[in-house]
Amino acid sequence: MALLEVRDLSVRFDTHHGSIRAVEGVSFELEEGETLGIVGESGSGKSVTNLAILGLVPQPPGVIEAGSVRYAGRELFELSPRELAALRGDELSMIFQDPMTSLNPLLTVGEQLAEVLEVHRGMGRRAARRPCAAALGDVGIPEPESRLDQYPHELSGGMRQRVMIAMALLCDPKVLIADEPTTALDVTIQAQILELLGDLQRKHGTAIVLITHDLGVVAGMSDRVQVMYAGRVVETAATGDLFARPRHPYTAGLLASVPRLSGEGSGSLRSIPGQPPDLADLPQGCAFAPRCELVTESCRGAAPPLVDAEDPDARGQRAVACPEWRRLAETTSTAGGER
Repeated sequence: MALLEVRDLSVRFDTHHGSIRAVEGVSFELEEGETLGIVGESGSGKSVTNLAILGLVPQPPGVIEAGSVRYAGRELFELSPRELAALRGDELSMIFQDPMTSLNPLLTVGEQLAEVLEVHRGMGRRAARRPCAAALGDVGIPEPESRLDQYPHELSGGMRQRVMIAMALLCDPKVLIADEPTTALDVTIQAQILELLGDLQRKHGTAIVLITHDLGVVAGMSDRVQVMYAGRVVETAATGDLFARPRHPYTAGLLASVPRLSGEGSGSLRSIPGQPPDLADLPQGCAFAPRCELVTESCRGAAPPLVDAEDPDARGQRAVACPEWRRLAETTSTAGGER
């Protein structure tokens, strides 16, 4: 049995401009010690999916239309707010994308870290100070003891991000949702944080959902990848298979847009033509059709479902939401697997 199971999750937001379908029919499983990377442009539904898992979608305007989320066999949507709060921050934890809005400006860093241990470990404020300082040191913050007495506005953006990471790791969670965990960090600290997450995973078997736009981070950290577009999963595969043989035109476009330092296409930047769709007014059929080079009339009928991609070289589950994926596979094969 998977540690975390998400089935057919759909979330909408009711606004003055109409209903926005932020997430539509998203499913995935996460095993103990596994890392699932979720990638896609801004507005693709990555963060909303994971906020819904933790019960953090504001209702209203958010509405969980359908779906099931099971953790260790327990249906999270059936838990009371108190029961869910007991899991959140302890066994299930999240690194939020924007530390400036996630940290309380009126409390010191130490007070906010200690609160996690007070709530989930019954630890007093004084006893919590030492493990809190150690957590700050683990994420590369210098002079961690003195930082405990500072307020968020006294820290740089990178340090605030590291405080959020330390807070998420304090209770050694079983499932860690990391929403752009290396945003605003320089490359040296990025490597340090990713190494820290890897160590946590090896020591405790932590399962990680890694939300990021950085394909390099995905390649280095993830076992499997889900690609999202306009609230839907359009492709899922083992990481190596996805990078070597993309089966959805959107995935291929994302990979082609990564700058290259050598070889074909080096020194130039490629982009996906057009703009992501308005979620309040999605086109009929495949949402990527207006930007797709392989579009046919069948793409404009109904939204294509995820289907098994018959790829004998793939390792594990391979699924794609594109009726023209075989044409893309032939193009990739002809190009020697490089895009």
